[in-house]
This record gives sequence, C-alpha cells and structure tokens, in this order.
Amino acid sequence: MTDDALDQMAILAGALPFLKRYDDQIVVVKYGGHAMGEEETALRFGRDIALLEQVGVNPVVVHGGGPQINAMLKRLGVKSSFVQGLRVTDEEMLDVVEMVLAGPVNKQVASAITRAGAIAVGISGKDGGLIQARKLTRTYRDPDSHIERVLDLGFVGEPERVDPRVLQLLIGADIVPVVAPVGVGADGQTYNINADTVAGAIAGALGAERLLMLTDVRGVLGPDGQLIPEMTVAEVKAGIEAGWISAGMIPKVETCIYAVERGVKGAVIVDGRVPHAVLLELFTGTGAGTLIRA
Repeated sequence: MTDDALDQMAILAGALPFLKRYDDQIVVVKYGGHAMGEEETALRFGRDIALLEQVGVNPVVVHGGGPQINAMLKRLGVKSSFVQGLRVTDEEMLDVVEMVLAGPVNKQVASAITRAGAIAVGISGKDGGLIQARKLTRTYRDPDSHIERVLDLGFVGEPERVDPRVLQLLIGADIVPVVAPVGVGADGQTYNINADTVAGAIAGALGAERLLMLTDVRGVLGPDGQLIPEMTVAEVKAGIEAGWISAGMIPKVETCIYAVERGVKGAVIVDGRVPHAVLLELFTGTGAGTLIRA
C-alpha cells in the first residue's frame, strides 16, 4: 500500500466520528456572492455540498449575489443610491435584484451541486410561503441636529416568519434546497433581504445542527489580531461592547447569535476562500473559522 493510500485511510478514519455526529443533521450554509464569481471555486463548493448529502448530512444552501447584481445594474444602466452606506432598493432595482438572485445565480449554484452528484433544487423565499417578510426599518442620528431619523431603504426587508415545510419536504426527499434571499410581505410585496439574515432565520426555523457563514475573512479576530476559534454568545456581546468586534463583523456575529438563541447548536464564521472550508469545519477537529455557541 502506498503512502498516499495510507494517508487517505487516515483521513477517512479521522473523519468517522464527525460523520457520525452530523448523520441526518441539518447544516445551513450561507454562500457569498464573491466566491460564486470564480467558476472553479463554485464547482468545488458544489462538490463539497454534494459530498455532505452523500454521506448523510442534510445541507441547505442560502446564497447571496451582490457582485452579480452590481454587474447587471451596470449592464442595464440602473444607478444605485446609498443612504448611510446601505443601498436603497426602489421598484426598478427590486426587479433586477429578484431577476438575478432567483434566476441565474440561484440556478448556477443548484446546477453546480447537481453536476457533482446530488440533486439540488433552487427556490426563493417567495416559494411555498417560505419567508414572510416585512419592511426593514433603520434609524440613525443626524450628526448636525442630533435628531434620530428613519432611513427609508425602499423594498429592503427582513424575515418576519419562516415556514420551513417546503424545505422539510425537499430534505425528506434527499434534495438539497438552494434558497435565494427574497421574501414576500403579507400584502404580496416582494422584498430584497440580506442573505446572512435569511440564513440565520432558516437555520433557527429548522433547528439546524450548524450554521456556516462563508465569508471573505478568517473569522472573529481578538484584540491581538489572532483568530478566536470558539466563543460563547456572552463573549461575543462583550466583544461588541468593548469595541474590538466592530464594523462589518457585527452583522455577521449578530446573525450567529440570532440563530444560536433560536436553537441552532453552533454558528460558524468561516473563510470561504479556503479550499474545502465547509468540509474542514465539519469533519476535522481544528475547524476553519470561529464557532459561536450558547
């Protein structure tokens, strides 16, 4: 037997306890738009998700698509407007967002997983009443008058209720759901929703074993700049209060906290640029990011 074969056997033997741990468990994976821009990266992600399904895990994928939306807006000559760093989604832009997210991006992700040997079906949060949404309201303090004002972001929403039955039906049929982050209000209005927020809400509604947030950073870095492998919700809140968890990391950890407080066993911020980051996180003892737990 060659050294390569022995190494492969050692890897399989080491993964066995983790395979047993996640057998028949739900794992929600948030897949970012930047990673989808590279064809080989997308195909590798598809193979990893297909492998999860084939070894008995029940993956659910929620994807973003910011770069793809930006490219389509530029192509169509639709200008983006921002308020306090947040993009306003007017009616014209909403049509583009839904077309891109629920159309080519959604189908490309599902296709990559299906090509790798699993069956994946792309849906949006509007299908089967999966995500009932409401208009997202944000406030800010005017720097001149110090008066608190309301930001009107147009048709940007947040999940109000998640009905997981359509996902449960797909999972029960050994089909990988691939969800585009678009929801619908009680009045039938479509809303564009942040993909991180949708992933957290779905993970909570399904009682997932893990929520994996694939992003373009290593995870949560401590005051010394070193990666923190594991944190409790209380420690994360203390880090935000102290100021060393800041800026773009705050919404990510807040999504993790939301999911954990709703029954998800653990939420992990993972560097999606690392090859096979999902498999490293689930099937090795070292993981690939920062695990947040109760």
